[in-house]
Amino acid sequence: FLKQLGIHPDWQFVDVYGMEPELLSMVPRPVCAVLLLFPVTEKYETFRTEEEERIKATGQDVKSSVYFMKQTINNACGTIGLIHAIANNREKMNFETNSSLKKFLEDSLSMTPEERAKYLETYEAIRVTHESSAHEGQTEAPSIDEKVDLHFIALVNVGGHLYELDGRKPFPVNHGETSDDSFLEDAIEVCKKFMERDPEELRFNAIALSAA
Repeated sequence: FLKQLGIHPDWQFVDVYGMEPELLSMVPRPVCAVLLLFPVTEKYETFRTEEEERIKATGQDVKSSVYFMKQTINNACGTIGLIHAIANNREKMNFETNSSLKKFLEDSLSMTPEERAKYLETYEAIRVTHESSAHEGQTEAPSIDEKVDLHFIALVNVGGHLYELDGRKPFPVNHGETSDDSFLEDAIEVCKKFMERDPEELRFNAIALSAA
């Protein structure tokens, strides 16, 4: 999928097989983003509402350099997560000159999160790549209108802070300080909190954007 979007294979998505230190040590470093797939349950939705109200009441520090976009296309959370992962690490990526993703990022840098979402709706190159990639997968991709209760978010390090980027939320969530060296472990701590909120659930999966 990255190759189709015009990104050199210096970085790759790899599975995180477990959250114990010995399994994390198998993930190639450095890691510049983590994508978490998790179930959207009643418990999670309750938490999401409470978190939003708390942040609105107390405020948080979000650097202006964080690239964040809203999600307006159903079942596109994987693509949004990938854009969040790449956009917030764009200076580390090597793009092909005709990269559709590079053009999308350049065009949308000065846009608001809502404008970026609208732009993606009309941006044929990424949508077509997403669809062809989805059909190559081992399981049939859901249609745009089908209700899916699994959701992707991206965790990234911007300026020494760990941000959760979820297009369903009104803003990024700052999870505190991190560093290039501790980022994977810090991101996994955030993933564990998702799992602890829904201890009966098993449908969690994390992948890391790692140096190839």
